[in-house]
Amino acid sequence: MGVEAKPSGILETPFPVPRQQLRHVGRHCLRNHFSPQLCVRNAVPLGTTAKEEMERFWNKNTGSNRPLSPHITIYSWSLPMAMSICHRGTGIALSAGVSLFGMSALLLPGNFESYLELVKSLYLGPALIHTAKFALVFPLMYHTWNGIRHLMWDLGKGLKIPQLYQSGVVVLVLTVLSSLGLAAM
Repeated sequence: MGVEAKPSGILETPFPVPRQQLRHVGRHCLRNHFSPQLCVRNAVPLGTTAKEEMERFWNKNTGSNRPLSPHITIYSWSLPMAMSICHRGTGIALSAGVSLFGMSALLLPGNFESYLELVKSLYLGPALIHTAKFALVFPLMYHTWNGIRHLMWDLGKGLKIPQLYQSGVVVLVLTVLSSLGLAAM
């Protein structure tokens, strides 16, 4: 009753069929199953190459004698546009300043008190010191107040054009007042 398992080949059938006949039947079935549109011999290119597309693009644009894209000089400056650019600039400047301050604290000899004494020994006038303090704190205050303005926009408030101008003026006034207050300390 025990049927022993024999090692099987690729395809085992109850009756012996030569492999060559199986291959022939398989090819015939596949040929009939797939439509002629799927055959490789009927394939056509689907589109142009990237090189051809780029050549066509540059030929069209150089022949028309027009600029590639509008230059920034064609836009009229507005308060929201200028404040957006300044917000990005102050963000970059503050990041660079904090990084430079941290690196200098690590790499330069001495400590903070020694550099503070160096500044005091220069006998700079109070007007120059307050101006320098104002120049240091102004970007921080501007970026802070304008960041709060951006958070309000994220909440969906103040997105109409008149409100953009009003909030811009409020940010500028708060920036100047808070910068003067911090510089006076």
